[in-house]
Order: sequence, then C-alpha cells, then structure tokens
Amino acid sequence: MKKWLIPVIIIALLGFAIYQWAVGFNNTAVEYEANAETAWSNVESSYQRRNDLIGNLVKTVQGAADFEKSTLTAVIEARAKATSTTIDASNLTADNMAQFQQAQSGLSGALSKLLVSVERYPELKANQNFLELQSQLEGTENRINIARDRFNEKVNIYDIHTSKFPGSVLAGWFGFEEMPRYKADAGSENAPDVNFDF
Repeated sequence: MKKWLIPVIIIALLGFAIYQWAVGFNNTAVEYEANAETAWSNVESSYQRRNDLIGNLVKTVQGAADFEKSTLTAVIEARAKATSTTIDASNLTADNMAQFQQAQSGLSGALSKLLVSVERYPELKANQNFLELQSQLEGTENRINIARDRFNEKVNIYDIHTSKFPGSVLAGWFGFEEMPRYKADAGSENAPDVNFDF
C-alpha cells in the first residue's frame, strides 16, 4: 500500500464521521421540532374544545330570560377574539405566543365571571344540560393544562438538543432557533383575593 493513501483514507473516514454526526444531529433536531409542533397543535385542539363547549354553555345560559346580557356579551366577544387568534405551529415566536395567550386569558376571565353570575339563578344551576356542560368545561380546562405542560416538555427537549455544544454550532448552520415556551399569565404567581362579603 502506498504511503500517501493512508492519510487520504484517514481524512475520508474523518469526513464521513463528521458528515454522519451532522446528519444525525439534524435529523434528531427535526424530529424534536416536529414533536414540539405537534404538542402545540394539541394545545390548540384543547382550546378549540373549550371554545366549542363555551358556545353551548352560552346558548344554555341564554335560555334564562333574565340573565345579565352584558356578561353573556363579554363571553361571546372574548370567545370570538380567542378563536380568531391562532398560530401556525411552524411559526412559534414569543410574540405570537403572547398574543395567543392574551386572547385565551381574556376568555378565561369572561367565563369565570359568567360562572360566578350563574350562582344567582337557581333554575339555571338545576338545568341538567348546564351542569353537564360545566363539568365538561372543568375537564377541558384540565386537558388544556396538561397539553400546555406536554408542549413545554417537548420544547425543552428540542431546546436542550439545539443549545448544547457542539450541537449549538450545527443548530446555527441548519437554522434551528430556540422555541418559546407557554408561560403563565402575568400575576398568576400571586394568590387571588377571596372576598366573602355578600
């Protein structure tokens, strides 16, 4: 074997090993990114279920003729805003996430006000359809929380993979950027004031 052939073989093997490593990194990052995007779609799906249930809840509550129209209007408007704010899973930015979260928080606030107002209407509290919808809504809120947690877990796996050295160098070359996480609403770390003055 010729002496010049040994360095060429070593260089070729090193080049092939680096190529395989880069391809492996890229494929794993693509998989983790897709998993995070799927998890985001599950978050949106949970919110869509909530929006569908709220529509049915509002129709049931409208049956109570003397119910406060302003409360119903606030829920209907917040629901419309929440359903019009969507994010393409391939374009998850911190700004898009904040806008989506703000719309969902507005709907949560209006819905809470509606459910508190219902307490003054015994005929509505006794309505089986209303009680069932209220129970389904509680379950859906739990699903939303679980979906958000799972989304954050998937984003964490992706971000660790693309942030650790030497993967961070390849992430820059291949265009992988940090993904935003779903964050708690501002002020949610504070316990709410509970007032029992009736």
